[in-house]
Amino acid sequence: MAQAWRCAALRWSAGSPELTWDGGRRSPLSWGKSVAFAVAPGEVRRCVGARGHPCPRRTPVPARGTGGRCEECARLDRAHSVAADTLADDPRPYHVYLAWFGPGMAKVGITAVERGTARLLEQGAVCFTWLGAGPLMAARRTEELLRAALRVPDRIPYAEKRAVRSRLPAGEAERAAELADLHARAVALTGWPESLAPAPFRPVDHVRAFGLDHDAPAAVGEVTELTAGGGVRGELVAAAGPDLHLRTARDTVVVLDTRLMTGWDLVPPAEDGDTPPAFPVRRFGAPGDAARQDGLF
Repeated sequence: MAQAWRCAALRWSAGSPELTWDGGRRSPLSWGKSVAFAVAPGEVRRCVGARGHPCPRRTPVPARGTGGRCEECARLDRAHSVAADTLADDPRPYHVYLAWFGPGMAKVGITAVERGTARLLEQGAVCFTWLGAGPLMAARRTEELLRAALRVPDRIPYAEKRAVRSRLPAGEAERAAELADLHARAVALTGWPESLAPAPFRPVDHVRAFGLDHDAPAAVGEVTELTAGGGVRGELVAAAGPDLHLRTARDTVVVLDTRLMTGWDLVPPAEDGDTPPAFPVRRFGAPGDAARQDGLF
């Protein structure tokens, strides 16, 4: 029986994506690389645990959830977390950033200065600019100032981000235009914390890093879940945040959110040429499952 692997996450290292696996193995990804795996029949997705510890009950979790954790482990994972606002005494300096994901879609956020641009790559930010840097609570107050004064959100669902990637402006200046206006309005606000040092507008564009500058067809939909007995095979043409853009045998591109892979025992597809049933796909721009296509192939 083929050895099973458990996906830990899609990480961005030195500006490039790589799949990481339980046990420390890493699989660097590059454009044109074949991505193929299957879920054995009868398999069940189980909780991935929290903070490096396995789930004591190996609780089954929903196939469509992107967290891959049961309620108890999810609560433990978010304890003492900057993202969950449960850690207020982190002494590290933090950046406040403005990120843009597509027309009319920008957000404000914070990330530890020591992490560099990793957080922006992980979120799938098409372009971004730093807004300032300072202590954690000063960064949080600045984030809240922009939410209240400029109505800038601090969260954008991934489904919305991936649905607009096929409609990105062609030029870097066009992609940065909304950020330029937002940055100018942000620095003009009164009420900035004195301990936060403002940063000038210097946009960083990720279209090339994500592979979205290639001539591959635009993605037509997204995988909604992994299923026991199903599989996927495709050529990697782009990646953004946790998403892999795969060109399938139908010569269409679909998006696989790698967070759906966690908690499953994954195996190589059969080598006899038989293609397992494909994971279900929902087309962009269509509501619910009524627009689900038959499969990836």
